[in-house]
Amino acid sequence: MPDEEKGSPVLSNRLWIEKTLAHEETGAVPYNFIFCPPARRLAAEHYGTRDLENRFDFPIRMNSPVRKRPLYATPEEYGETTTDEFGVLWANSQIDRGAPIGHPITEADISSYDFPDPAEEYRFEPLGEWCEQTEGHFRTIWVGDLWERATFMRGMEDLLMDVALNPGFVGDLLQGIADYIVATMEILFKRFDFECIAVSDDYGSQSGLLMSPADWRKLIKPRLLQIYSLAKANGRRVFHHTCGDVHLVVADMIEVGLDILHPIQPEAMDIYRLKREFGKDLTFCGGISTQDLLPHGSPEEVRAEIRKLKDRMGKGGGYILEPGITVNADVPLENLIAMLEEASARP
Repeated sequence: MPDEEKGSPVLSNRLWIEKTLAHEETGAVPYNFIFCPPARRLAAEHYGTRDLENRFDFPIRMNSPVRKRPLYATPEEYGETTTDEFGVLWANSQIDRGAPIGHPITEADISSYDFPDPAEEYRFEPLGEWCEQTEGHFRTIWVGDLWERATFMRGMEDLLMDVALNPGFVGDLLQGIADYIVATMEILFKRFDFECIAVSDDYGSQSGLLMSPADWRKLIKPRLLQIYSLAKANGRRVFHHTCGDVHLVVADMIEVGLDILHPIQPEAMDIYRLKREFGKDLTFCGGISTQDLLPHGSPEEVRAEIRKLKDRMGKGGGYILEPGITVNADVPLENLIAMLEEASARP
Protein backbone atom coordinates (compact mmCIF):
# COMPACT_ATOMS: atom_id res chain seq x y z
CA MET A 1 0.00 0.00 0.00
CA PRO A 2 1.49 3.36 -1.01
CA ASP A 3 1.96 6.41 1.20
CA GLU A 4 -0.59 9.12 0.47
CA GLU A 5 2.15 11.70 0.92
CA LYS A 6 5.37 11.88 2.86
CA GLY A 7 4.69 11.53 6.56
CA SER A 8 1.03 10.53 6.08
CA PRO A 9 -0.61 7.25 7.05
CA VAL A 10 -0.44 4.41 4.56
CA LEU A 11 -3.49 4.19 2.33
CA SER A 12 -5.81 1.23 2.71
CA ASN A 13 -6.00 -0.95 -0.38
CA ARG A 14 -9.60 0.11 -0.86
CA LEU A 15 -8.70 3.79 -0.78
CA TRP A 16 -5.73 3.13 -3.08
CA ILE A 17 -8.09 1.84 -5.77
CA GLU A 18 -10.69 4.53 -5.14
CA LYS A 19 -8.07 7.24 -5.58
CA THR A 20 -6.84 5.52 -8.74
CA LEU A 21 -10.38 5.52 -10.11
CA ALA A 22 -10.62 9.22 -9.24
CA HIS A 23 -7.45 9.81 -11.32
CA GLU A 24 -5.45 10.92 -8.32
CA GLU A 25 -1.73 10.29 -7.93
CA THR A 26 -1.01 7.75 -5.20
CA GLY A 27 2.74 7.28 -5.54
CA ALA A 28 2.42 3.69 -6.77
CA VAL A 29 0.44 1.88 -9.47
CA PRO A 30 -1.98 -0.77 -8.14
CA TYR A 31 -1.96 -4.24 -9.64
CA ASN A 32 -4.12 -7.33 -9.95
CA PHE A 33 -3.56 -10.88 -11.21
CA ILE A 34 -5.93 -13.74 -12.00
CA PHE A 35 -4.32 -17.18 -12.36
CA CYS A 36 -5.41 -20.40 -14.00
CA PRO A 37 -4.86 -23.35 -11.62
CA PRO A 38 -1.52 -24.57 -13.09
CA ALA A 39 -0.04 -21.06 -12.98
CA ARG A 40 -1.19 -20.58 -9.40
CA ARG A 41 0.28 -23.95 -8.38
CA LEU A 42 3.61 -23.06 -9.97
CA ALA A 43 3.83 -19.74 -8.16
CA ALA A 44 2.50 -21.29 -4.94
CA GLU A 45 5.22 -23.94 -4.91
CA HIS A 46 7.87 -21.27 -5.32
CA TYR A 47 6.53 -18.91 -2.64
CA GLY A 48 5.28 -21.58 -0.27
CA THR A 49 1.64 -20.43 -0.28
CA ARG A 50 -1.39 -20.61 -2.53
CA ASP A 51 -2.58 -17.32 -1.05
CA LEU A 52 -0.73 -15.12 -3.50
CA GLU A 53 -3.24 -12.33 -2.90
CA ASN A 54 -2.04 -11.87 0.67
CA ARG A 55 1.58 -12.74 -0.10
CA PHE A 56 1.73 -9.79 -2.53
CA ASP A 57 -1.00 -7.71 -0.88
CA PHE A 58 -3.26 -7.44 -3.93
CA PRO A 59 -5.37 -4.29 -3.44
CA ILE A 60 -8.29 -5.85 -5.34
CA ARG A 61 -9.91 -9.02 -4.02
CA MET A 62 -12.36 -10.95 -6.19
CA ASN A 63 -15.03 -13.55 -5.59
CA SER A 64 -18.34 -14.67 -7.07
CA PRO A 65 -21.51 -16.50 -6.11
CA VAL A 66 -20.97 -20.25 -6.09
CA ARG A 67 -21.51 -22.01 -9.41
CA LYS A 68 -22.92 -25.50 -9.82
CA ARG A 69 -19.91 -26.10 -12.05
CA PRO A 70 -16.91 -24.02 -10.95
CA LEU A 71 -15.00 -21.90 -13.44
CA TYR A 72 -12.14 -24.41 -13.35
CA ALA A 73 -13.47 -27.97 -13.21
CA THR A 74 -10.75 -30.58 -13.60
CA PRO A 75 -11.55 -34.03 -15.01
CA GLU A 76 -10.09 -35.65 -11.86
CA GLU A 77 -12.58 -33.92 -9.61
CA TYR A 78 -15.61 -33.42 -11.88
CA GLY A 79 -15.26 -36.04 -14.59
CA GLU A 80 -14.73 -35.46 -18.27
CA THR A 81 -17.93 -33.41 -18.62
CA THR A 82 -20.14 -31.35 -16.32
CA THR A 83 -23.49 -29.63 -16.81
CA ASP A 84 -23.87 -26.16 -15.30
CA GLU A 85 -26.97 -24.55 -13.78
CA PHE A 86 -27.99 -23.15 -17.17
CA GLY A 87 -27.99 -26.62 -18.74
CA VAL A 88 -24.77 -26.12 -20.70
CA LEU A 89 -22.63 -29.26 -21.05
CA TRP A 90 -18.90 -28.55 -20.62
CA ALA A 91 -15.81 -30.54 -21.53
CA ASN A 92 -13.58 -30.18 -18.49
CA SER A 93 -9.90 -29.33 -18.69
CA GLN A 94 -6.72 -29.58 -16.64
CA ILE A 95 -5.41 -26.16 -17.67
CA ASP A 96 -8.31 -23.81 -18.39
CA ARG A 97 -12.06 -23.35 -17.98
CA GLY A 98 -12.87 -26.00 -20.57
CA ALA A 99 -15.25 -25.70 -23.51
CA PRO A 100 -19.06 -25.65 -23.88
CA ILE A 101 -19.97 -28.66 -26.03
CA GLY A 102 -23.71 -29.05 -25.41
CA HIS A 103 -26.12 -26.14 -25.78
CA PRO A 104 -29.57 -26.37 -24.16
CA ILE A 105 -31.25 -23.93 -26.56
CA THR A 106 -31.28 -25.62 -29.96
CA GLU A 107 -33.85 -23.39 -31.67
CA ALA A 108 -34.38 -19.62 -31.79
CA ASP A 109 -37.04 -19.82 -29.09
CA ILE A 110 -36.83 -19.59 -25.28
CA SER A 111 -40.52 -20.12 -24.55
CA SER A 112 -39.85 -23.59 -23.13
CA TYR A 113 -36.56 -22.78 -21.40
CA ASP A 114 -36.54 -22.37 -17.61
CA PHE A 115 -33.81 -20.13 -16.25
CA PRO A 116 -32.17 -21.26 -13.00
CA ASP A 117 -33.26 -19.69 -9.74
CA PRO A 118 -30.88 -16.82 -8.88
CA ALA A 119 -31.91 -16.98 -5.22
CA GLU A 120 -30.61 -20.51 -4.55
CA GLU A 121 -29.01 -20.21 -1.12
CA TYR A 122 -25.91 -22.26 -1.95
CA ARG A 123 -24.80 -19.47 -4.29
CA PHE A 124 -24.29 -16.98 -1.45
CA GLU A 125 -23.23 -19.01 1.59
CA PRO A 126 -19.45 -18.29 1.51
CA LEU A 127 -19.67 -14.58 0.65
CA GLY A 128 -20.47 -13.14 4.06
CA GLU A 129 -17.30 -14.49 5.66
CA TRP A 130 -15.24 -13.53 2.60
CA CYS A 131 -16.49 -9.93 2.70
CA GLU A 132 -15.51 -9.69 6.37
CA GLN A 133 -12.08 -11.24 5.82
CA THR A 134 -11.25 -8.91 2.92
CA GLU A 135 -12.45 -5.69 4.53
CA GLY A 136 -10.04 -2.87 3.73
CA HIS A 137 -9.43 -4.16 0.20
CA PHE A 138 -11.35 -3.20 -2.93
CA ARG A 139 -13.80 -6.12 -2.84
CA THR A 140 -15.19 -7.04 -6.24
CA ILE A 141 -17.85 -9.68 -6.89
CA TRP A 142 -18.38 -11.20 -10.34
CA VAL A 143 -22.12 -11.14 -11.02
CA GLY A 144 -22.26 -13.02 -14.32
CA ASP A 145 -21.89 -12.92 -18.07
CA LEU A 146 -24.42 -11.69 -20.63
CA TRP A 147 -23.54 -12.18 -24.32
CA GLU A 148 -20.95 -14.79 -23.39
CA ARG A 149 -23.54 -16.74 -21.40
CA ALA A 150 -25.86 -16.61 -24.40
CA THR A 151 -23.14 -18.10 -26.61
CA PHE A 152 -22.74 -20.97 -24.15
CA MET A 153 -26.49 -21.61 -24.11
CA ARG A 154 -27.07 -21.35 -27.86
CA GLY A 155 -23.62 -21.87 -29.42
CA MET A 156 -21.54 -19.04 -30.87
CA GLU A 157 -22.14 -19.80 -34.53
CA ASP A 158 -25.91 -20.16 -34.14
CA LEU A 159 -26.17 -17.07 -31.95
CA LEU A 160 -24.25 -14.89 -34.41
CA MET A 161 -26.57 -16.15 -37.15
CA ASP A 162 -29.52 -15.29 -34.92
CA VAL A 163 -28.25 -11.72 -34.56
CA ALA A 164 -28.88 -11.35 -38.29
CA LEU A 165 -31.95 -13.58 -38.71
CA ASN A 166 -33.66 -13.69 -35.30
CA PRO A 167 -32.73 -10.52 -33.41
CA GLY A 168 -35.93 -10.62 -31.38
CA PHE A 169 -34.98 -14.01 -29.99
CA VAL A 170 -31.47 -12.78 -29.18
CA GLY A 171 -32.95 -9.83 -27.32
CA ASP A 172 -35.28 -12.11 -25.34
CA LEU A 173 -32.42 -14.45 -24.44
CA LEU A 174 -30.15 -11.60 -23.36
CA GLN A 175 -32.95 -10.06 -21.32
CA GLY A 176 -33.55 -13.34 -19.52
CA ILE A 177 -29.86 -13.53 -18.64
CA ALA A 178 -29.81 -9.85 -17.62
CA ASP A 179 -32.79 -10.45 -15.33
CA TYR A 180 -30.89 -13.32 -13.69
CA ILE A 181 -27.87 -11.06 -13.15
CA VAL A 182 -30.02 -8.24 -11.78
CA ALA A 183 -31.75 -10.60 -9.34
CA THR A 184 -28.34 -11.85 -8.22
CA MET A 185 -27.14 -8.28 -7.68
CA GLU A 186 -30.21 -7.35 -5.67
CA ILE A 187 -29.48 -10.20 -3.25
CA LEU A 188 -25.80 -9.28 -3.05
CA PHE A 189 -26.55 -5.63 -2.31
CA LYS A 190 -29.02 -6.47 0.44
CA ARG A 191 -26.77 -8.95 2.20
CA PHE A 192 -23.11 -8.03 1.72
CA ASP A 193 -20.69 -5.14 2.07
CA PHE A 194 -18.36 -4.77 -0.94
CA GLU A 195 -17.21 -2.09 -3.36
CA CYS A 196 -17.60 -3.26 -6.95
CA ILE A 197 -19.40 -5.63 -9.28
CA ALA A 198 -17.67 -7.35 -12.19
CA VAL A 199 -19.21 -8.50 -15.46
CA SER A 200 -17.39 -10.99 -17.71
CA ASP A 201 -18.54 -10.63 -21.31
CA ASP A 202 -16.30 -10.96 -24.38
CA TYR A 203 -17.37 -8.85 -27.39
CA GLY A 204 -14.26 -8.81 -29.54
CA SER A 205 -11.89 -10.84 -31.64
CA GLN A 206 -8.36 -9.56 -32.03
CA SER A 207 -9.38 -7.72 -35.19
CA GLY A 208 -12.70 -6.19 -34.15
CA LEU A 209 -16.14 -6.70 -32.66
CA LEU A 210 -17.93 -10.02 -33.07
CA MET A 211 -20.97 -8.10 -34.36
CA SER A 212 -21.58 -4.68 -35.82
CA PRO A 213 -21.53 -1.71 -33.44
CA ALA A 214 -25.18 -1.10 -34.38
CA ASP A 215 -26.17 -4.63 -33.31
CA TRP A 216 -24.12 -4.29 -30.12
CA ARG A 217 -25.90 -1.05 -29.27
CA LYS A 218 -29.30 -2.55 -29.99
CA LEU A 219 -28.87 -5.89 -28.21
CA ILE A 220 -26.24 -5.51 -25.51
CA LYS A 221 -25.98 -1.87 -24.50
CA PRO A 222 -29.51 -1.61 -23.01
CA ARG A 223 -28.86 -4.65 -20.81
CA LEU A 224 -25.53 -3.26 -19.66
CA LEU A 225 -27.30 -0.03 -18.77
CA GLN A 226 -29.74 -2.03 -16.65
CA ILE A 227 -26.91 -3.86 -14.84
CA TYR A 228 -24.58 -0.89 -14.43
CA SER A 229 -27.37 1.43 -13.30
CA LEU A 230 -28.43 -0.93 -10.53
CA ALA A 231 -24.84 -1.08 -9.31
CA LYS A 232 -24.51 2.71 -9.33
CA ALA A 233 -27.84 3.15 -7.56
CA ASN A 234 -26.43 0.95 -4.79
CA GLY A 235 -23.14 2.80 -4.52
CA ARG A 236 -20.99 0.20 -6.29
CA ARG A 237 -18.37 0.58 -8.99
CA VAL A 238 -18.48 -1.38 -12.25
CA PHE A 239 -15.62 -3.55 -13.58
CA HIS A 240 -16.10 -5.14 -17.00
CA HIS A 241 -13.98 -7.86 -18.58
CA THR A 242 -14.12 -8.12 -22.36
CA CYS A 243 -11.38 -9.63 -24.49
CA GLY A 244 -10.44 -8.53 -27.99
CA ASP A 245 -10.75 -5.27 -29.87
CA VAL A 246 -13.76 -3.39 -28.49
CA HIS A 247 -12.49 0.12 -29.26
CA LEU A 248 -15.64 1.02 -31.21
CA VAL A 249 -17.90 0.61 -28.16
CA VAL A 250 -15.69 1.88 -25.34
CA ALA A 251 -17.42 5.27 -25.43
CA ASP A 252 -20.80 3.50 -25.17
CA MET A 253 -19.65 1.55 -22.13
CA ILE A 254 -18.51 4.77 -20.48
CA GLU A 255 -21.86 6.35 -21.34
CA VAL A 256 -23.81 3.67 -19.46
CA GLY A 257 -21.57 3.85 -16.39
CA LEU A 258 -18.41 1.74 -16.73
CA ASP A 259 -15.59 2.49 -14.28
CA ILE A 260 -12.91 -0.13 -15.05
CA LEU A 261 -12.25 -1.77 -18.44
CA HIS A 262 -10.36 -5.10 -18.35
CA PRO A 263 -8.10 -6.71 -19.62
CA ILE A 264 -6.85 -4.56 -22.58
CA GLN A 265 -5.07 -7.20 -24.63
CA PRO A 266 -2.12 -5.40 -26.27
CA GLU A 267 -2.38 -7.81 -29.20
CA ALA A 268 -5.84 -6.37 -29.93
CA MET A 269 -5.90 -2.76 -28.65
CA ASP A 270 -3.35 -0.02 -28.05
CA ILE A 271 -3.60 0.74 -24.35
CA TYR A 272 -1.80 4.07 -24.74
CA ARG A 273 -4.26 5.18 -27.40
CA LEU A 274 -7.13 4.21 -25.11
CA LYS A 275 -5.60 6.28 -22.33
CA ARG A 276 -5.32 9.29 -24.63
CA GLU A 277 -8.88 8.97 -25.92
CA PHE A 278 -10.79 7.82 -22.84
CA GLY A 279 -8.44 8.18 -19.88
CA LYS A 280 -10.28 11.08 -18.27
CA ASP A 281 -13.46 9.00 -18.02
CA LEU A 282 -12.23 5.46 -17.47
CA THR A 283 -9.72 3.35 -15.55
CA PHE A 284 -7.87 0.66 -17.49
CA CYS A 285 -6.87 -2.66 -15.96
CA GLY A 286 -4.52 -4.87 -17.97
CA GLY A 287 -2.11 -4.36 -20.82
CA ILE A 288 0.68 -6.93 -20.24
CA SER A 289 1.05 -9.27 -23.23
CA THR A 290 0.03 -12.85 -22.44
CA GLN A 291 0.51 -14.20 -25.96
CA ASP A 292 4.14 -13.21 -26.46
CA LEU A 293 5.83 -11.44 -23.55
CA LEU A 294 4.83 -13.56 -20.55
CA PRO A 295 5.26 -17.01 -22.14
CA HIS A 296 8.18 -16.23 -24.45
CA GLY A 297 9.98 -13.13 -23.17
CA SER A 298 12.86 -13.01 -20.73
CA PRO A 299 12.39 -12.00 -17.08
CA GLU A 300 14.28 -8.79 -17.86
CA GLU A 301 11.84 -8.01 -20.69
CA VAL A 302 8.89 -8.68 -18.39
CA ARG A 303 10.26 -6.32 -15.77
CA ALA A 304 11.02 -3.63 -18.38
CA GLU A 305 7.50 -3.76 -19.81
CA ILE A 306 5.93 -3.52 -16.37
CA ARG A 307 8.09 -0.50 -15.53
CA LYS A 308 7.07 1.12 -18.82
CA LEU A 309 3.36 0.54 -18.15
CA LYS A 310 3.67 1.89 -14.63
CA ASP A 311 5.45 5.00 -15.87
CA ARG A 312 3.30 5.80 -18.91
CA MET A 313 -0.11 4.45 -17.94
CA GLY A 314 0.17 5.28 -14.26
CA LYS A 315 0.57 9.03 -14.77
CA GLY A 316 -2.53 10.78 -13.51
CA GLY A 317 -4.05 7.63 -12.05
CA GLY A 318 -6.71 5.66 -13.89
CA TYR A 319 -4.57 2.54 -14.35
CA ILE A 320 -4.33 -0.86 -12.66
CA LEU A 321 -1.51 -3.13 -13.81
CA GLU A 322 -2.55 -6.60 -14.95
CA PRO A 323 -1.92 -9.06 -17.79
CA GLY A 324 -4.14 -8.94 -20.86
CA ILE A 325 -5.91 -12.14 -19.82
CA THR A 326 -5.73 -14.76 -17.06
CA VAL A 327 -2.15 -15.82 -16.29
CA ASN A 328 -2.01 -19.11 -18.16
CA ALA A 329 -0.11 -22.37 -17.78
CA ASP A 330 2.41 -21.45 -20.48
CA VAL A 331 4.10 -18.76 -18.37
CA PRO A 332 7.46 -20.03 -17.01
CA LEU A 333 8.23 -19.65 -13.33
CA GLU A 334 10.99 -17.09 -13.86
CA ASN A 335 8.52 -14.82 -15.65
CA LEU A 336 5.88 -15.31 -12.97
CA ILE A 337 8.44 -14.23 -10.39
CA ALA A 338 9.50 -11.21 -12.46
CA MET A 339 5.87 -10.19 -13.01
CA LEU A 340 4.76 -10.46 -9.40
CA GLU A 341 7.83 -8.88 -7.86
CA GLU A 342 8.15 -6.01 -10.33
CA ALA A 343 4.41 -5.24 -10.15
CA SER A 344 4.44 -5.09 -6.36
CA ALA A 345 7.73 -3.15 -6.11
CA ARG A 346 7.27 0.29 -4.58
CA PRO A 347 8.94 3.40 -6.03
